[in-house]
Amino acid sequence: MSIVAAFDRVLFCNPASKYCVLRLKTADMMIPEDARSPYTFGDHLIRFTAVGYDLPQTDSIKMELEGTWTKGKYGCQLQVDRWHEIVPPTIEGIRGYLSSGLLKGIGEKTADAIIQRFGVQSLYVLEHQPDKLLEIRGITEERLDEIKAGYAESKAMRDIMTLLAPFKVTPTTAMKIYEHFGPDGVELLRKSPFRLCQIPGFGFKRVDAIVQKSGGDLHDPMRVQGALFYTLEKSRTEKGHLYLEADALVKDALLLLNEKIPQLDLRLNRQQVEQEVKAMIMDNVVVANKGNIYLPHVFTQESETACKVVQMLLEVPEPVRLAPVMEQIRGRLGIQLSLRQYEGVEMVFQHNLSIITGGPGTGKSTILKAVIEAYQRLYPKNIIKLGAPTGKASRRMAETTGMDSAQTLHSLLGLHGEDAGWQKKQELEADLLIVDECSMMDMWLAYQLFSRLKPGTKVLLVGDADQLESVGAGSVFRELIECGLVPVTVLDQIFRQAKDSLIAYNAKFVKEGKCDLYYGRDFAFIQADSQEEVAELIREVYRNELGQTSMEQVQILSPFRSEGAASANGLNEAIREEVNPAAPGKPEVTFGGKLFRLHDRVMQIKNNYDIILHDLANEPISMGVFNGEIGVVYAIRSGTVVVNFDGRFADYPLESLGELELSYASTIHKAQGSEHEAVIIPMLPAHKILLSRNLFYTAITRAKRRVILVGHKKALYMAIRKSRNGKRNTLLGERITLYHCARTRLPAPERELKNAG
Repeated sequence: MSIVAAFDRVLFCNPASKYCVLRLKTADMMIPEDARSPYTFGDHLIRFTAVGYDLPQTDSIKMELEGTWTKGKYGCQLQVDRWHEIVPPTIEGIRGYLSSGLLKGIGEKTADAIIQRFGVQSLYVLEHQPDKLLEIRGITEERLDEIKAGYAESKAMRDIMTLLAPFKVTPTTAMKIYEHFGPDGVELLRKSPFRLCQIPGFGFKRVDAIVQKSGGDLHDPMRVQGALFYTLEKSRTEKGHLYLEADALVKDALLLLNEKIPQLDLRLNRQQVEQEVKAMIMDNVVVANKGNIYLPHVFTQESETACKVVQMLLEVPEPVRLAPVMEQIRGRLGIQLSLRQYEGVEMVFQHNLSIITGGPGTGKSTILKAVIEAYQRLYPKNIIKLGAPTGKASRRMAETTGMDSAQTLHSLLGLHGEDAGWQKKQELEADLLIVDECSMMDMWLAYQLFSRLKPGTKVLLVGDADQLESVGAGSVFRELIECGLVPVTVLDQIFRQAKDSLIAYNAKFVKEGKCDLYYGRDFAFIQADSQEEVAELIREVYRNELGQTSMEQVQILSPFRSEGAASANGLNEAIREEVNPAAPGKPEVTFGGKLFRLHDRVMQIKNNYDIILHDLANEPISMGVFNGEIGVVYAIRSGTVVVNFDGRFADYPLESLGELELSYASTIHKAQGSEHEAVIIPMLPAHKILLSRNLFYTAITRAKRRVILVGHKKALYMAIRKSRNGKRNTLLGERITLYHCARTRLPAPERELKNAG
């Protein structure tokens, strides 16, 4: 349906995603009766609601909209698929368009000057002869470049949105496409939509299905390249690989290309795919490195991070007399360090890059306090920054160190919103940077971190190398440790505060691959055989634990997200009905298949830097809720869900509820960086695909006071005996070794020469 309408008022607008709800006005009598505003207006125009992305919020122009009428909680609304402005070929119409704010660099005064000089030819001049604008007083070469860029971007964005209407792209995605392909993007995509497979989020199958409906060529070289891009991207996002060996890449892409082709004579062969791999290498579309194929930006992340690491390793900090300072700290703060801990503190001051790793109860927090205190005494004017990959990890870091300034790495580095990777790099102002929970840091985040460090910054990376690797691609912390060049302190002694806890001892046994664990009050095992029996027992255990502590301190951690009664999703529904059942007068809301109820425990599942957190008086406190943060539904009113994140309140409109999920239970991966008084873990052979030593180790080390395992010991033994859940393709460690040898003119080991190239 096509409708001509004008802007009336804003009902809702998210500046980050550009999703907006507008009230529009029109004389079109085809507007459905149930979509019309019941109120009458002096202009006798019909008012209706339209929802979409980046809709113009100016009444200086009219627009033609295409979309579908949808009915929901807020009545009948027009879901806009695409739109374009209507500019009447009159002086007033063109003036209204130029001064509407839709074109960057042109305000009301400039619009009047352009109209005065070129009249009704103004738009023609702007598009075809923009250099003539220099004839207007006040428009310099620099200002002209801004106007030309703004007009080109605006036009390109509209063209991209129109061209890709079948893909339902948002303006944010369209901007990424524009920045990736440049001004020629529309023409390139018109020739081959498979180039979209270069953009994260555009799967090959999605693009291929739409292209084949339009009569696409199955043997189109761009289709083959699209499959190759998708295969590399999928291996990165799903398996954590930074590269694929050429043979594996060709094999996987060929399977993908022929998956939906039943006729043998129409299928592609290996030679065709190998030919396109060579063409992509020649065109610098992918990077070949000793038989390994990388996406270019991934190769850049790995190689430039390795270079920065080597640069830091070769920097020589000024020597310091640490002993007197440590004696003062011991006397004033009562910090008593073991020999290994003291060596760890010394290491930090002797090198500009160092690592401290150890399990629970081994004294990592004590070392951090000592390092911070010593550094402040030695360099009172220097800047110390603390960071961690997640919000909950950074807040825990603030609690253990006493420094409230701890932040997420995204906030610390100025990485905001969905466009974080596209933003201009700003040098990090820090003399000492301490990063905790580094096992969670993937290659992308490590690159963002190392590329922003100024020369001479001292960096201490802290974490537990035996935990799960990062959700994102790469194995940065493990590679830095195993390369053998970065100074590392390994803490393996369990200290007095953990000596009475079986958790610390069993964590050590699991790390060593030992299946004979200690059991007692704080580390219990309850036998059960089926998913249903496990789920029922967990409900009982959860009730018992709530009798001893609060809901915020009890967490169920399942290896599986969605399969079976003992999965995170299955347990969430069961526990919710146990502890927060429906009741008359208790509000609840359903959106996108998810039901949320007052007092539900919920988790944020993606970073959102634009949410404003406020107090009960609605006064702003801070901005941003991060992936993995847990809160409680505080109120549901007027289409808004209010969530309490430890005294910080966030308002979620209905369309943002996709960012939340129930969190009575969560996956073990989601629990990285968190701590709870009690942790309940289902263990079943049905989970064997995901069970591994580092997964089980990560789960039990989330608990401070008690671990309760429910299930079958066969699954427990399977987890402990499986040392790692798959190995990731990464050459960061070997590349560091190679670059270090090149800088120091030492011979590189044979393995590094062969693999790193």
